[in-house]
Amino acid sequence: MINHGEEDFVVERGMRIAQMVIASVLHMKVVEVDSLDETERGKGGFGSTGHKKK
Repeated sequence: MINHGEEDFVVERGMRIAQMVIASVLHMKVVEVDSLDETERGKGGFGSTGHKKK
């Protein structure tokens, strides 16, 4: 917890000070490869958005 205020904040018994988000966690299998196939998106170079410079 972090207090961005100017004054101290005292946490007292029974106060509701947090909430929880329940979300699923995906477990994926990571496969290391030496190279990737060429794609249409990859033709513009690293970080390309597909827009051409003028």
